Amino acid sequence: MATVVLFHSVYGLRPLELDAVERLQAAGHKASAPDLYDGWVASSIDEGFELKDETGWPTICERAEWAMAGLPPSTVLGGFSMGAAVAASLWPKRPQTAGVLFLHSIAQISENARKGLPVQVHLADPDPFEPAEDVARWRSLAERSQIAADLFTYPGAGHLYTDPSLPDYDAKAADLTWSRVIGFLDRL
Repeated sequence: MATVVLFHSVYGLRPLELDAVERLQAAGHKASAPDLYDGWVASSIDEGFELKDETGWPTICERAEWAMAGLPPSTVLGGFSMGAAVAASLWPKRPQTAGVLFLHSIAQISENARKGLPVQVHLADPDPFEPAEDVARWRSLAERSQIAADLFTYPGAGHLYTDPSLPDYDAKAADLTWSRVIGFLDRL
């Protein structure tokens, strides 16, 4: 059983993250998704970026750190889109993490990443927020860092393709993603 924390996208804590927590718990894992916006939820991506800016990146990261208090050092760090960057901000401070899970985004690889650390990434292909050249650069950095990175792409899916409430949703890609995520967590 893995313990995993999933940080929400720029939209805020919504059914996407809460359903993911339920899905992972049903698979036998301990999962949580903290609210980094103090209850606020965006109805559009533009409104989400406004919430992010109003809240401020330092406050978002501070709230994420508070959410990690009391969780085991081995807790898997995960996030949806913007939440991947939140997870990445905690990674250097949590070198004992059992794994890292980036959904709908690539994010910075910790300079103190352990050799062989399992990292799983899921991206739309193409993704308007993750240009192909950035993804290629990330793959190269992952190789040099010697983490055990698996990067999965889903051709034709929209950016937040696991979210059934958005036009980006792709049921087939979402099912495959969740199957891969559960397999990833089962192996930790």
